[in-house]
Amino acid sequence: MELNAFTTVFQTHEGNKPSSNSQFYSNPQTLSQFARFAKVYKAWKFYRIQLVKEAAQKGLPICCHLFLHYPEDEYVHRLSYQQFLVGTEILVVPVLDKGKKNVKVYFPMGETSDWQHIWTGKLFTEQGCEAWVEAPIGHPAVFVKAGSIIGETFVKNLRDLEIL
Repeated sequence: MELNAFTTVFQTHEGNKPSSNSQFYSNPQTLSQFARFAKVYKAWKFYRIQLVKEAAQKGLPICCHLFLHYPEDEYVHRLSYQQFLVGTEILVVPVLDKGKKNVKVYFPMGETSDWQHIWTGKLFTEQGCEAWVEAPIGHPAVFVKAGSIIGETFVKNLRDLEIL
C-alpha cells in the first residue's frame, strides 16, 4: 500500500486469491494502514492531475527512473528499481524487502534545491550523495523538493488530512 500510494492507480487487487493473499480488510491494522495511505494518495491528487495532463501532452511517464530527469548524473544510470521520481518534485524510495526498516537513498546531482523528508522535515542538502534513511512501516522514505510549491502543498495536505 505504501508504494502504491505514489503511483497513479491506488488499488489493492482484493479478491485475488483471497485464501492465499492477505486482503486490506484482513485485520484492523492492515485496514488502518490502507485508510492512512488512501489519505496520502489524496494529498498529492492536485499534482497527479497536473502530471496526467503533462503525460498526455508530452508523453513523459508520471512515475519514472531518475535518469529521465538527471541524465548527466552518471550514478543514476546504475540505479535499478530502488527509487523513483513522481514527476520532478517527489522522490520515493520504497522498502522492498520484508523486515527492512531503512533504505539507502541517492540524492541526484544537478539539483537546484534540497530534498525534504516528508515525515521528519529533515533537509538533505548535499547533491550526488547517498544517505541511509529510516523507513519503518507507515513511514516510507519520501522526499519533496524543499521550498517548491508542489512540495509545500503536498506537506500541507498531509497535515490537513492529519497524516503529519
